[in-house]
Amino acid sequence: GSVGLTGIPKQGRIQKLYTSLFEGKVMIAIIKTGGKQYKVSKGQKVKIEKLEQEIGSTVVFETLFVGDEKTVYIGEPIVEKALVEGKVIAQERYKKVSGVKHKPKKRYLVHFGHRQAYTEVEITKIAVK
Repeated sequence: GSVGLTGIPKQGRIQKLYTSLFEGKVMIAIIKTGGKQYKVSKGQKVKIEKLEQEIGSTVVFETLFVGDEKTVYIGEPIVEKALVEGKVIAQERYKKVSGVKHKPKKRYLVHFGHRQAYTEVEITKIAVK
């Protein structure tokens, strides 16, 4: 086979990508929420952009990809028959990020802080109907 820039044969690179994608887990999914995409598996805890949900409530996510070692479902753009559910564990805020606004020679100096709100979700179910 041909050898790519990394020195690993192309076939080996694809296999390596495939195995690193699944990492021995049974089922993974790529979900979209809050304008971002997350690779999740069952039992995983994920910090996502804040959702207006009560702690303990169930959330259903838009699914872009679902797969395991044998079958793969790729959405165009969403996998309609896939179901990824999560349970809200916490509604919290990240640590403070501080910043400075400064305009030279104008005696303008402002210090500010920001704490981004997030929702922590535990993935409870990944299934394909």
